[in-house]
Amino acid sequence: MRFVIYGAGGIGGTVGARLFRAGYDVLLIARGDHLQAIQRDGLHFVTPSLDETLQIPAVGGPAQAHLRDGDVVLLSMKTQHTESALRDLAAAVPAAIGDTLPVICCQNGVANERMALRRFQNVYAMVVYLPAEHLQPGEVVTFGEGAGGILDAGRYPSGVDATITQVTAALAHAGFSAEPDPAVMRQKYGKLVTNLGNALQAAAGDSPDDLRRLMREEAVACYAAAGIDSTGAEEARVRRERGIVVSDVPGFERHGGSSLQSVLRGTGDIEADYLNGEIVQLGRLHGVRTPANRVMQQAANEIVRDGLSVGAISADTLRQRIAQAT
Repeated sequence: MRFVIYGAGGIGGTVGARLFRAGYDVLLIARGDHLQAIQRDGLHFVTPSLDETLQIPAVGGPAQAHLRDGDVVLLSMKTQHTESALRDLAAAVPAAIGDTLPVICCQNGVANERMALRRFQNVYAMVVYLPAEHLQPGEVVTFGEGAGGILDAGRYPSGVDATITQVTAALAHAGFSAEPDPAVMRQKYGKLVTNLGNALQAAAGDSPDDLRRLMREEAVACYAAAGIDSTGAEEARVRRERGIVVSDVPGFERHGGSSLQSVLRGTGDIEADYLNGEIVQLGRLHGVRTPANRVMQQAANEIVRDGLSVGAISADTLRQRIAQAT
């Protein structure tokens, strides 16, 4: 089994690095300055107890990956890039493999799996609890010590099979807490509630409890209206405590979530449409008002559209906008 990590940022880079260190065959797909740095110097991989440069093979796209039978592709880009990534991936798959290539959505949100299932038969969902950052080309920093993160996975929309059992076993051997879960979408919907605060952190530079609570309450109401089952806060807390320990990394500050990192890196895009926007969409489909999530979605997009810095829209301003929307 070869692991093709499609998107070698904080999440994908950490997964690829730990698999590579454990002796597995790994290929990274990256782009831009990050790809050039990896190809030139290797991937600089830093953890609370490691500081290494790993010579992991890396290419610029699926067409250069020379996909073959036995490959497993882990999608780890942000959701706003998934559709174009899948289009390129499908075009690069040899006819002998067809649409049977295993594709694992190692991503936040719940929209990626539906996109992948349009093109591939064997799609898997993977919940991601992994405290990692990618802010400099060629460098990935992870703050997980011991178990490097939680990567439970199962078939989409449900079930487990031999492939995902083998994948999670490899991830566990590489230092993650990874278990086959036939109902892993419950975990992904629960994680989505946690990720609603990403836009708030990027816009306001902080995550006040009252604003997070408003977004969470809207999500729970939408899930109830739509009949969506998800893990609750207590169940998710127990799984995190069992599966991950967060520690300091000498010489590196932990800045925050993936949306904030996008702003810091000046990528020009952000994932709020597939996090807060997922709740807004559910609300519109099922008649549930979602002013807090809509305001947060708009604020995150405003930050990247106008080239603003992290914290440019204060929490008080967001409260006022929510009050007006309500």
